[in-house]
Amino acid sequence: MRKALVPAVVLLVVAVALTGCATKKYVNEQVAAGDQVNAAKIGEVQTSVEANQKAISDLQAKDADLQKQVTALSETAKDALKRAQEAGVLAKGDFVSETVLTDENVKFGFNKAELTPEGKAAVDAFAAKVKADNKNVYIEIQGHTDNVGSEKYNLKLGYERAEAVMNYLSMQHGFPLHRMNVTSYGEFKPVADNATKEGRAQNRRVALVVLE
Repeated sequence: MRKALVPAVVLLVVAVALTGCATKKYVNEQVAAGDQVNAAKIGEVQTSVEANQKAISDLQAKDADLQKQVTALSETAKDALKRAQEAGVLAKGDFVSETVLTDENVKFGFNKAELTPEGKAAVDAFAAKVKADNKNVYIEIQGHTDNVGSEKYNLKLGYERAEAVMNYLSMQHGFPLHRMNVTSYGEFKPVADNATKEGRAQNRRVALVVLE
């Protein structure tokens, strides 16, 4: 009877050993599977972090470029951007461009605000460029004069010249009036010396500040 028990005990021991091996194998497989899942999740998190870091880096670069752009703007272009932002008329609140039409290419008559053929051609070129960019823009048109005449008269003359440009853009090129604004600095923002003929010609100008 005892002899018969020996094989049974041996079989039981072997079975337990085999079960232990199977259990250990199963545990190892589960651990390995878990490691793979964790590794995949870690990879996803790392990819997400890298994407976020790139997005932040891109935003910082864009902001730096914008700051450089704003720093490089003329004083009157900065004024235009501030006015438009405060009025809430911009989609993005960004500066796009500034085009200055000087007396050399616009050729306003003395003490006159009507656009000459040369002036119309200059405004046509500006309008074509803005339309080619295909952006929903806002335009501030600034009138500037030299210092010949009174300050009050020059403010009025600068306004009338800027208004002539705005009306031409509206009537000839279909720019909506509610997307434009006119202002005059008169003689108060010279870019050259009014003591010379050449300097006065540079100061007689219309600036078109394009924003979006």
